[in-house]
Amino acid sequence: MNADTLNRQLQKMLPQGRVTVTRPGGCPAIALHLFDPMVLEGPLSHDEAQAVVAEPAYWSFCWASGQVLAQYLLDHPTLVSGKRVIDFGTGSGIVAIAAAMAGASEVIACDLDPAALAAAGANARLNNVIIALCDDWYRRPGKFDVVTAADVLYDAENLPFLDQFARAAPQVLLADSRVKHIPDGRYRRQTLIEARTWPDLNEFEEFNRVTIYRAG
Repeated sequence: MNADTLNRQLQKMLPQGRVTVTRPGGCPAIALHLFDPMVLEGPLSHDEAQAVVAEPAYWSFCWASGQVLAQYLLDHPTLVSGKRVIDFGTGSGIVAIAAAMAGASEVIACDLDPAALAAAGANARLNNVIIALCDDWYRRPGKFDVVTAADVLYDAENLPFLDQFARAAPQVLLADSRVKHIPDGRYRRQTLIEARTWPDLNEFEEFNRVTIYRAG
């Protein structure tokens, strides 16, 4: 997959949309194909706004939690070095890419969205690393040493994944800016770091404060 393919995916949401290569402020070591805000000459029309809500291209933004967890892996490579890692809800693939750059023996980027997997693959090639792709968590290939996940608890219905992550690997690294307390005693708070979605969506300041949790 290349930028043209990603543009076609993005244009399903926003006809004038396109990606550009950029480096998120919270993890500048990684380059990504992300939404180019320069295409917006003014506020979105009603129809455009409705299209964005109906079919959001989550992969075309690098959310604060993903940046923070990716940088955390780069700063603490021993967490994943030599280990088999699966990144749940990979989106742009930034966390999976960081795990590969930090020396993981194998990285699987997992996401239900085919466009996200296409983006993750393109972004991995952009950074000269190899990751594998998986479109179904329940059909993940084999056993893992580490599960990573960033910004996946935005919906309360996703909370059961906390138990699934902890059962799937001896170590889980989780980053989230929306849940202030994780209702699972296995997850221990490691640090709090500030970052902003890239490109910036001007979210509430509380969503710019990311907590990293570790289980195992």
